[in-house]
Amino acid sequence: MQKNKIYFLFLQTLCVIFALSSCAHKSGRHGRENNRSHSTTISKNQNSDRRERKVGGHTKVSMRKEGGVYLVPITVNGLNLDFIFDTGASNISLSSAEAMVMYRQGKITQDDIVGQQQFQDATGGVSVGTIVLLRTVQIGDIILENVEASIVDNIQAPLLLGQTALAKFGKVTIDYNHNTIEFN
Repeated sequence: MQKNKIYFLFLQTLCVIFALSSCAHKSGRHGRENNRSHSTTISKNQNSDRRERKVGGHTKVSMRKEGGVYLVPITVNGLNLDFIFDTGASNISLSSAEAMVMYRQGKITQDDIVGQQQFQDATGGVSVGTIVLLRTVQIGDIILENVEASIVDNIQAPLLLGQTALAKFGKVTIDYNHNTIEFN
């Protein structure tokens, strides 16, 4: 019973956040500068025709196998998380639990919420999710800026590293012998 109340309150809070964000003035959303000299940064131009720009450089990170999937450490808006490497996912995907933690910590704000969209999961089920722009997604030494992600209305949904990040790379190489993944 207590778990259901917490989940209901979370969903209510997420709906309020979305409702408030749809009324918020969006003019303050611009790419932010990052002064880390060792990192490559890619920004998404808000006025572009949504063509993906490729990342220059490369980075290699360790991954770990857990439960039949490979987890890749990624820093999203300053928060360290482990994502499932999923070439079949269209977006970076966050569960509502991680989104709420990020919102409470100020790592996702109302200005980051873009809208809502329907999603079809691997089982064929369709659900509504919230679309957000992640200010920074750091994979190894590469930092991507303003990357679109979806918040799935499920507290147990896995974190997925999908095409909104992967498409920015020319090549992704997995070395199963050394449990590493290299992004070029």
